[in-house]
Amino acid sequence: MTHEMVSTLRPLLAAEASAEGFASGTEPGDLEQAVWLRLLERLDSDGPPVDPQAWLRRAVRSEVRRTRRTARHERPYVREPADESGPDPEQQAMTADSRRALHDAVRRLPGRCPGLMAALLSPKDLTYREIAGELGISQGSLGPERSRCLGCLRRLLSPVVAARAPRG
Repeated sequence: MTHEMVSTLRPLLAAEASAEGFASGTEPGDLEQAVWLRLLERLDSDGPPVDPQAWLRRAVRSEVRRTRRTARHERPYVREPADESGPDPEQQAMTADSRRALHDAVRRLPGRCPGLMAALLSPKDLTYREIAGELGISQGSLGPERSRCLGCLRRLLSPVVAARAPRG
């Protein structure tokens, strides 16, 4: 494509793409790019058009029709695809990492704390009576024991939690 052809066709293409684009709801810049690409493809295969101005007008209208056909078949998402399946992969990884850190800290607790915290975190949702029976301790000592274990757990997790939170 010669420099002369480009400089001659550029104003015409801009005007045609602007008129057709706004009339059809298509972005004029996208139309211009598509037509320049078509012209390059044509130059490679068939050589320059005999009447470049007429070819350009037909190419712009053809691109507008193609864009309309495409728009009829495309449907926008009502919401993001990641929203439909729940949390995004990054959030899932962060949640899994937090759970691992919590369970690692629970295993490092002293005395009966690992068993007590595991029972409290159990998906079975055990009552205090069931936990006390499972651990072989009195139900009355479960509250103070739980408080002591949570304090230990808080101290174990404070470096992990403090490192993740943004400062300032």
